[in-house]
Amino acid sequence: MQKKLTPLPERMRPKSLETYIGQQHLVAPGMPIYNFIQAKKLPSIIFWGPPGIGKTTLAKILAKGMDLQFFQISAINSSVKEIREIIALAKKIGEAILFIDEIHRFNKSQQDSLLKAVEEGTITLIGATTENPSFEVISALLSRAQVFTLKHLEKTDLDKLIVSALKNDTELSKLNIKLEETDALMGFSGGDARKLLNLLEIIVNAQIANKEILINDKFVKEKLSQFSALYDKDGEQHYDTISAFIKSIRGSDPNAALYYMARMLNGGEDPKFIARRLLILASEDIGNANPTALIMANNCFQAINVIGMPESAIILSQAVTYLASSPKSNASYLAIKHAQKIANETANAPIPLYLRNAPTKLMKQLDYGKDYKYAHDFEGGFVDLEFMPKGLEGTKFWEPNNTARENALRKYLKENWKEKYNY
Repeated sequence: MQKKLTPLPERMRPKSLETYIGQQHLVAPGMPIYNFIQAKKLPSIIFWGPPGIGKTTLAKILAKGMDLQFFQISAINSSVKEIREIIALAKKIGEAILFIDEIHRFNKSQQDSLLKAVEEGTITLIGATTENPSFEVISALLSRAQVFTLKHLEKTDLDKLIVSALKNDTELSKLNIKLEETDALMGFSGGDARKLLNLLEIIVNAQIANKEILINDKFVKEKLSQFSALYDKDGEQHYDTISAFIKSIRGSDPNAALYYMARMLNGGEDPKFIARRLLILASEDIGNANPTALIMANNCFQAINVIGMPESAIILSQAVTYLASSPKSNASYLAIKHAQKIANETANAPIPLYLRNAPTKLMKQLDYGKDYKYAHDFEGGFVDLEFMPKGLEGTKFWEPNNTARENALRKYLKENWKEKYNY
């Protein structure tokens, strides 16, 4: 029986920084990863970024550069017992690197089991995650590690990867392959280098009997369209589906939103990831058009942390249909973006003296707090006082959208501010 060939992504996995493609902000001379290898000193690290961009490869290159024993586990199917066994081995060796793929899937007790070994230096931890570590990695472990963000690969990087595979791979380099176009391959791969190489191998193998193998957009589309686009919670489907989900809610289509959520849940997506996105949407796309939306989204997030699957799907369904059916407004989102821009441009604008705090006698002598008018002493809680710094008087950031609730707020402000902000 012929020995099964190692998949192309594994055959093409770089062994050094010199052959590593992408992430130049980390691996170029003078950058952090390069410096760690040069100094032979490595802190615990969390790599955060989308799938297929080189997190695992970078961990292996670091281990080789440090001349340290390398242990690799996946958080999906590993236990505390397995972690303890690796730590015990590391103690015998003296020091080792433990690479944990998808570390965001470890629960608190699993992450806690790493703390002592990381702190004592028994193991140097390298974690890889596609999720924001601030949400998914416990603070005690996060404080003991440096977080590095890996970026999506550029098209030029992916083109280099294809050319390198055709030229340097032990199998592909033997074949008569004519590379005509790569756009379709790029599109189907979604920027995932691992998937790109897998698809390249599929296209080549489909023509393996031909004297000349052509790689062009037409053939790629015909061949790859035969494959089912199943939800991949670690691939581009993850990003495409959550995008369609959010846009369906924003577009007030509860049925489409439920459909995309069902696809995510059926594919094993973490309900907390969905709930966090609902929290953001509740403010960004609904806001004061229906303030209860944020309360509903927050309660949903809290509830699914108490109730596990499959029942969490019911809670998510209630929140999704409520948010999709709510009136929409992005006024709060636009307001803070505008305010941040102006605040950045006028960071040194002095705050009016009558608005400043005056905790000391000297400050009072300097007129801090003088002539301040306490709003509650005036009818309706409105006082005719300028709160903006000099030069920004009358600046308006919040512009209500055309919703009944926000128009009511607009009317209320207009009546009390006497056209100050031209509402």
